[in-house]
Amino acid sequence: MSPPGVRPTAARRNAAKLIAGRGIAGRRIAALPMYDFAPLRAATDEFWSAIAARLIAAGVDDVPALLTRDLSHVETWGDPRLLFGQACQYPLASTGYETVRLVAIPAYSAPGCEGSRYRSAIIVRTEDVAQRLEDLRGRRCAVNERSSNSGSNLLRAAIAPLAEHGRFFSSVQLTGGHQASVRAVADGIADAAAIDCVSYAHIRRLSPELTARLRILDWTPSSPGLPYVTARTNEASTLSALRAALADVQTDPTQATVRDALLLTGIDFTVDEDYVEVRKLEQDALERGYPQVA
Repeated sequence: MSPPGVRPTAARRNAAKLIAGRGIAGRRIAALPMYDFAPLRAATDEFWSAIAARLIAAGVDDVPALLTRDLSHVETWGDPRLLFGQACQYPLASTGYETVRLVAIPAYSAPGCEGSRYRSAIIVRTEDVAQRLEDLRGRRCAVNERSSNSGSNLLRAAIAPLAEHGRFFSSVQLTGGHQASVRAVADGIADAAAIDCVSYAHIRRLSPELTARLRILDWTPSSPGLPYVTARTNEASTLSALRAALADVQTDPTQATVRDALLLTGIDFTVDEDYVEVRKLEQDALERGYPQVA
């Protein structure tokens, strides 16, 4: 279902008509996969349509009418057609996605966020006896992806001071996503997981019966949040148009319901394409002899 009050609007329909009227084949793509929970897709589509309308008005060519959802998040970051997307900083830093340029970092209202910074909630079941991180030693951990900043890099930073000989957990299960990690802990398949605080806030709102079985044991260190990105092949004028569109949508009163549904509270145009902070978290863990969550 869609969040209350979020329905396709005239702005969204008009953006599609403008694109169709120009005869644009949609060679470029836009994708917002990082928080694209099914019940939020109407709001996410509306958010993109508002941006698209402004890009068209600014004279940007080949603006796609619809978000691409048939590619993985990783595939979108490497696609030279990418006009607008959202990415995770750690894989960008660690695997050399030099194909994208950072546009901005959104700020969210989720607990654990501070402006455009975020952290991960380390969750356990409500009845778990653990009272501090040290109590998770020898327990089972769920990780969404090894390349994830929130599920792996930030968790590694939290656990590294406690690890011995490169180990802390008895086992690590890769789940493929934060929702799957939450369910693995709730169902007793794993004992703990680190969940991006924005994802966890959405899951709490959308699946309260699931998160009622869980509690937050602790929080990881923070880092810059998930940036909006564009293909590096795009011109400087396109980057400027994207930033202007984001700034306008963030303050447009007609988009307030959409922003509330997506927990958006602001936009930060200060970006670090050297990924200094996430690289330092990795390096600190390596120096402690803890190269991966284990």
